[in-house]
Amino acid sequence: MTAPHKLPASSPAADAIASARRTLATERAGIEALARALDGSVGEAFAAAVARIAEARGRVIVTGMGKSGHVGRKIAATFASTGTPAHFVHPAEASHGDLGMIQPDDVILAMSWSGETKELSDIVAHAARFGVTMIAFTSNAQSALAKAADVPIVLPKADEACPNGLAPTTSTTMQLALGDALAVALLEARGFSAHDFRVFHPGGKLGAQLKQVGEFMHGGDELPVVTLGTRMGDVVPVMTAKGFGCVLVTDASGHLKGIVTDGDLRRQMGDGFLERAVETVMTPDPISVAPDTLAAEALDILEKRRKGALAVVAEGRPIGLVHVLDLLKAGVA
Repeated sequence: MTAPHKLPASSPAADAIASARRTLATERAGIEALARALDGSVGEAFAAAVARIAEARGRVIVTGMGKSGHVGRKIAATFASTGTPAHFVHPAEASHGDLGMIQPDDVILAMSWSGETKELSDIVAHAARFGVTMIAFTSNAQSALAKAADVPIVLPKADEACPNGLAPTTSTTMQLALGDALAVALLEARGFSAHDFRVFHPGGKLGAQLKQVGEFMHGGDELPVVTLGTRMGDVVPVMTAKGFGCVLVTDASGHLKGIVTDGDLRRQMGDGFLERAVETVMTPDPISVAPDTLAAEALDILEKRRKGALAVVAEGRPIGLVHVLDLLKAGVA
């Protein structure tokens, strides 16, 4: 057996990996410090921030300068995609007309690690003048921003991963993580579901995964259905004509009772097979899903059970059939 390859201790590659490990360890320490701080005043301020935003009739206006601003844009996007209306306002642009984007019913989330970012001064003054609630992310409890905020969330001090202690690294990671925590707490408080999530994510692979089975299913005349008591000699032509590799079996009232697949045909074919009743061949109580089941969930069921198709059922009656190929072609995988 070949031994695992080891890099020379002093090689450039080994040095790069060692640097990466130090960076991740330093940033992890910052996240852990933030998690511990939630047991105290940070947690109290965080809960207050969730309550203020949840009660607000307007939007969350996220703002910050430099690296805090870049993180702020991502936080605003996360809010918006998870049911909390939000957008980012650049503090410099705010001073040149974009203050008009901030309304009294809004909540401002201002971000500055030092709390003394001068470009935020006009937004801070605007909030005070018009009574706009302001939440702050900062590490300086005595800063101008913290003192001006209605809800200052004072993050614990942490070492930057930058060896010079200058480039925002750990600090921005902590801001980003806290923003994610705020968005998720609001999501959970509102009961924002995967179906709601899809409204804001209609495109791409994620959009396909969040579609419902009812959008992919084959129904009506396409649906291969026979009733209990049908001869297998009559079942096989239905399976062949419909082309799904299976037939759903219902009772006289239309309730789903079983399924026959082409695998069942191969396994049980023999003398007298075509004269047998379908219930002697079918698999009873087949796996089924509701039409509002997420496509990603349906695909997961098909893959785990190694099935080619699922019955779509409403009130116990089959209304459709979704095939694994339909989901794969739509980009659900």
